[in-house]
Amino acid sequence: MILGEVFSPKTMCVELESEEKEEVLAELVEIFVRANPGIDRSQVLATVVERENKMSTGFLKNVAVPHGRSACVEGIHGVIGIARNGIDFDSLDGEPTYLFFLLVSSLDESELHLRVLKRLTELLEKGTFYADLLQQSSADGMYKVLCRYEDELVSF
Repeated sequence: MILGEVFSPKTMCVELESEEKEEVLAELVEIFVRANPGIDRSQVLATVVERENKMSTGFLKNVAVPHGRSACVEGIHGVIGIARNGIDFDSLDGEPTYLFFLLVSSLDESELHLRVLKRLTELLEKGTFYADLLQQSSADGMYKVLCRYEDELVSF
């Protein structure tokens, strides 16, 4: 299991408060930093914003995967957030974004970073994964959905 180790209930939010792109990036990074004390918030936010400024990571319908690599991070970590009202995230399809997967990794985790992105894409290609995540009302529920779908994917 890859995603079950990258994400945890502590890094999941069923009700993001942000209403704009810049706000949601800051909110996702804040969730990450709260779960990982000692991480330099401003450095992580800067790397995520820098990557996002190159091209929107809103590349799947109603989903964005903002990500960045930072020297102040060990390994790879993730945050999942739901924006119930949708956010204009400059997505490639022009549609609002409801589901966010923030990935933050160390500078030397390129291969694992790509494996996590691939695994997320595989799960999101199953339309029921997206719908099941959005139906959750707790972080624990979101985590269980993530692990269940990943287990099903790996068992095939």
